[in-house]
Amino acid sequence: MPIPTEDVSSNTQQHANAAASRTVVAWAVGASVLTSLLFVSFLFLFVYQYREDLLVSSGSTEHVATVAHTPPVMEQTGEHSIADVVEQVSDAVVSVVVTKDVPIVERYYEYYDPWGGLMPFGGFEVPRTRQRGTEELEVGGGSGFFVLSDGLVVTNRHVVDDVDARYSIVTNDGESYDAEVLVRDTQLDIAVLRVRDIPGDAYTSLTFGDSNSLRPGETVIAIGNALTEFRNSVSVGVVSGLSRSITAGDRYGRSTEQLEGVIQTDAAINPGNSGGPLLNTDGQVIGVNVAVAGGAENIGFAIPSNMVARAVESVERYGEIRRPYLGVRYLALNQTVADNNELPVDYGAWLKASVDGPAVLKGSPAEDAGLREDDIIVEVDGTSLREMSLVDIVRQKDVDEVANVIFLRNGEERAVEVRLRSFPTE
Repeated sequence: MPIPTEDVSSNTQQHANAAASRTVVAWAVGASVLTSLLFVSFLFLFVYQYREDLLVSSGSTEHVATVAHTPPVMEQTGEHSIADVVEQVSDAVVSVVVTKDVPIVERYYEYYDPWGGLMPFGGFEVPRTRQRGTEELEVGGGSGFFVLSDGLVVTNRHVVDDVDARYSIVTNDGESYDAEVLVRDTQLDIAVLRVRDIPGDAYTSLTFGDSNSLRPGETVIAIGNALTEFRNSVSVGVVSGLSRSITAGDRYGRSTEQLEGVIQTDAAINPGNSGGPLLNTDGQVIGVNVAVAGGAENIGFAIPSNMVARAVESVERYGEIRRPYLGVRYLALNQTVADNNELPVDYGAWLKASVDGPAVLKGSPAEDAGLREDDIIVEVDGTSLREMSLVDIVRQKDVDEVANVIFLRNGEERAVEVRLRSFPTE
């Protein structure tokens, strides 16, 4: 019996048709699912956006926007305003140049024969030096700025402390003028110069701001003759601290001075910046740059403008700095000092003698009022020494003003009136 045979070509065609049908169905299902997902997504976004608009327009606090649709408008306290301030004040900032006659030293060789010509090899040349007159050279410098309208320049005392030197200023446009030192302050590191033969239209003057209103974090601008080479260099920073007490001195340690109540800033202050202005963003002087912390970065100090302004006003009126003084040496109390010495209070000014002299200066207002060593001053004119140092309180007074002083003597509170007199200056 013959074996039946299968139509191979017909069977293969049927399988192909079935596979194609399955592929079409799969694509149709996928497209349908994708379309449904897209529709649901758009529907969700539409509903959410509509809900967001409703919440925002109704003032609801349920919605918090996390994406700003428009960038915020920056206040004009950035680069452009600082550049405007610098442009406004630069003509008032000067370089102070220190010149002096120094010896001209010449080196030469002198023949020397220790054997008096008795030896065949003779003598030898010995190097010598001798002076051939003098020449005027620049030996130092710093910064300063014009105040008022008659050519007065403020700088640091240590910039112009050499009484044998000559001084001049160089303006922002490169013109040089001779300057005379009117006064060197013995308390603050400031000096006032008068510029000779300068036209009134050759400079502008700066005004003083209120340093008592400063707050840490405020933007400040320092301008000065950095390294005594880069005239009117600008640096920007913030007020880092207030009412600092520092011991300032030159790099050689030959002279030091105690400065109280100074402003700390991170604006770069370099050698040569001394005497230049520290400005606020209104272009007002709020300090005079005076020192920088050695071995640290971005720690500089400035004398507060309120102290400087009073000194300048005194020079303008009297030709000298008349500053009230009490005439005492004291130790500022704290808890440790009070505990170690069994004192009744942990604040105030404990009048104590030092290696520099007695606690109460002879002939001073304090002596006239009856204050004596070991008294503890705790209050002046209603201001507690918890809030402000004795030096800062007295500096805010006027010459011949009567100050009401509260002090402790042997634990007993007493009061006395002290008529302040002028502190002597050079």
